[in-house]
Amino acid sequence: MKREITIGPVMFNWTPEVWRDYHFRIADEVPADAVYVGEVVCSKRAPFIEPHFEEVVERLQQGGKQVIVSLLAEVMSKVDRRLVSGMLDLVGLMFEVNDASQLAAVAGKPHAVGPFLNAYNEETLCYLSHRGATVFTMPYELPGRSIAVMCKAATEHGAAVEMQVFGRIPLALSARCYHARAHGLTKDGCLFVCEKDPDGMDIKTLDGAPFLTINGIQTMSSKYLNLIPATDALCALGVSRFRISPDSRDVTAVAAALRDRLDGRIDAEEALARVKAAREGDAFADGFLHRRAGTAWSFGGKSATAAM
Repeated sequence: MKREITIGPVMFNWTPEVWRDYHFRIADEVPADAVYVGEVVCSKRAPFIEPHFEEVVERLQQGGKQVIVSLLAEVMSKVDRRLVSGMLDLVGLMFEVNDASQLAAVAGKPHAVGPFLNAYNEETLCYLSHRGATVFTMPYELPGRSIAVMCKAATEHGAAVEMQVFGRIPLALSARCYHARAHGLTKDGCLFVCEKDPDGMDIKTLDGAPFLTINGIQTMSSKYLNLIPATDALCALGVSRFRISPDSRDVTAVAAALRDRLDGRIDAEEALARVKAAREGDAFADGFLHRRAGTAWSFGGKSATAAM
C-alpha cells in the first residue's frame, strides 16, 4: 500500500501574498503527494486569494503535487452558494466535499469526502463511494476501532482513507463569528479582524490555562493533533493518506519527519523528537484515536494502542 502525505487547506485568514508564498514553498520543498487548496471556513475571505489561485495551482502541479480543491464547510447564504458554484466550475481538478449541499454537483465524478461531512459509519461510506467518492478523510474524533471498520469498507469499494496526523483539530463551526464579537464587531461588519491572528486566537480558562483556539466562525483545539508516532498503527488499520494541517510556521520539517517515518527510515521516537524540535513550545494531543479525552497525550504507547 502506498503511503501518501497530503497538506490540508489553509484554515486561517492570511494575507494573499502570504497564502501564495506558503503554497509556493509547499510546491518546492515539502515531500507531499497532494495539496488541498480553497477556502473552507468563511466565504468572505475567498476574494482575497482568488487573484493568486491559478498560479498556486500551476506551481503545485509543477512541483509534482496533486491539487484538490476544498469546498466550503458551512454553506448558509447566497454568497456561500456563489463561492461553491464558482469553484465547481473549475475544470480538470478534483474536489473535496465538506457540506452535503455539494454532493449533487460532484455525483458520478471522482471526488474526496472531507472531514466536515460527518461520514461516521460504513453505510455512509458505501453510499458515497457509489456516488463517486474515492477518498475519505475521517472525522477527527473517531477512535481506532471505528477507523478500522471504515478502512475495511473503503478497501471493499476501492477508496482510500485519509487522516489528519498533525495540526490543530477543527471542532465546530458556528453561524456567528466569535472572532469578530471578541473585538466588538459583528459578523457582517467584521473588518476581517481574524487576519490579526494568523494561527487563530487563543482562548484561556479563568485560571489562565490554554483551552481553545478561535478562527473566525470556527472553534479549534488549542493543542496540536500529533499522530505521527502512531503511523504504524494507522497503516495497520488501513489508512493510506496522512494529512498535515498547515499553520503560519513552516511544516517542512514535520512533513520530512512524517515521510521518513512512513518509509521506515526512522522509528516513532526519532520522528517525535524531530517534530518536537521543529515545533518547540507546541502541546500535542492524540486522545481521540485512543478512546480518551481528545486533549490527552499518550504518544501511542502499548496500552493506548491496545485501546484503539
